[in-house]
Amino acid sequence: MIEKLLHQLNALLEQESRCQPKVCGLKLIESAHDNGLRVTARLRDFEVKDLLGLTHFFGFDTETFSLAVQAKHLGYIGLSCFYLAVKSIEEERNVPLATDLIRISQYRFVVSDLMRMEKIMLEKVCWKVKATTAFQFLQLYYSLIQENLPFERRKCLNFERLEAQLKACHCRIIFSKAKPSVLALSIIALEIQALKCGELMEEVECLQKHFKVNGRDLMFWQELISKWLTEYSSNKCSKPNVQKLKWIVSGRTARQLKHSYYRITHLPTIPEISVC
Repeated sequence: MIEKLLHQLNALLEQESRCQPKVCGLKLIESAHDNGLRVTARLRDFEVKDLLGLTHFFGFDTETFSLAVQAKHLGYIGLSCFYLAVKSIEEERNVPLATDLIRISQYRFVVSDLMRMEKIMLEKVCWKVKATTAFQFLQLYYSLIQENLPFERRKCLNFERLEAQLKACHCRIIFSKAKPSVLALSIIALEIQALKCGELMEEVECLQKHFKVNGRDLMFWQELISKWLTEYSSNKCSKPNVQKLKWIVSGRTARQLKHSYYRITHLPTIPEISVC
């Protein structure tokens, strides 16, 4: 089992550099001003927050959100990326109609606009929708750590909490600069530091050495993640209002939509740290 997980991680590491956004593009967005002519970091983060709200509203997988998040896509471009990710990751029976997705997201365009942009996006990525994501690394790192722990210690690390932290990080453009493998390991390392569990820290160190993750990079991203999660957990940080999305859907449409769309009733906060 461990050999299989290591093989999967090595395969992802070989692919991740091809899926990274260009640093020059990210810097261009960060330096842009709110003049209505260019994409800014604030607008990008606002758009990603909306995609997170849609993810929870429809009850989609975190991998769908992680795949959909792109640093330079706004408006119906972002929704097109989101819809492509949904169709790529989710089960067919859970994929909403384009009309429902547009209506609930409140964007002012029609299905033909969405389909046209979807075609453009597919051509841009050479029809290769699936990409290496931080969520995939998070899953594999977590599984490796669990495999190396005694059964009675496996509940110490809460994957739901790690997952929530990753989604929060996707909402800030700065974390697009981190390699998915490093971002995922930084989140796990930070969480394990909070747990103050030496056994788990040894597992992180083994992962860091095995996959040759630079210690300074790991520390750098841990510090940024820690600051952002503190801000994200505060009342000052604006979060997606999934309940507001529900009010958009009429009674008739609600009966037509699948039950799975409503299994998430609110945006969950990051769970409290468990005590080992």
